[in-house]
Amino acid sequence: MTTAPAAVVLLSGGLDSTTCLAIARAEGYRCYALSFDYGQRHRLELECARRVAEAFGAERHLVSRIDLGAFGGSALTSDLAVPKSGSADEVDRHEGVPVTYVPARNTVFLSFALAWCEVLQADHIFIGVNALDYSGYPDCRPEYIAAWETLATLATRAGTEEGRKLRIHAPLMDWDKSRIIARGVELGVDYGLTTTCYDPDGQGHACGHCDACLLRLRGFARLGLADPAVYQPGSRG
Repeated sequence: MTTAPAAVVLLSGGLDSTTCLAIARAEGYRCYALSFDYGQRHRLELECARRVAEAFGAERHLVSRIDLGAFGGSALTSDLAVPKSGSADEVDRHEGVPVTYVPARNTVFLSFALAWCEVLQADHIFIGVNALDYSGYPDCRPEYIAAWETLATLATRAGTEEGRKLRIHAPLMDWDKSRIIARGVELGVDYGLTTTCYDPDGQGHACGHCDACLLRLRGFARLGLADPAVYQPGSRG
């Protein structure tokens, strides 16, 4: 009997990473979910990640603690203000890398995922990066993922001694939010378990005006679906 292949799935508790986990499960992988307590201000995502991992029967859900907040430089790890906009169309027109970018975050996360893959003898990593409906982060592009696959082969025992090639799956790379949500709904994702907002209030209610909220709301609206997330009074939700 053939054992299903193991995969490490980077899981933030957000819409994209949750859909990515659902896809990995649907494709027959044994999923090991990896989340990070990295000094983020919106720590509600860790509880959401726990619920999502449980809902999709992850083999294990590991939360690794690192402190990217020590370096600052991002509105997600410091007291810098989170930018707000009036619509997702405004987000589309933004130029440059926004202040919500966390320096080297995906590079650090993929490094940890690679280390766990070596221990698990797994050859697959799933990451929910997206280069279409996104905020312009440089570590969410196809060329970045391709470079990482090359690095993984050069940097590991599995690659150098055993001739194995680690594959980084980014199934959402070319999808807009509506397509991501539609696929998730097909796979039984309860998006009420997820959080997306960059600036939720103390009760975890989404702000409705940050880039992440606006792109999420547009995705649901284009499908004619109600977003199950709870929004702050007076917000777009």
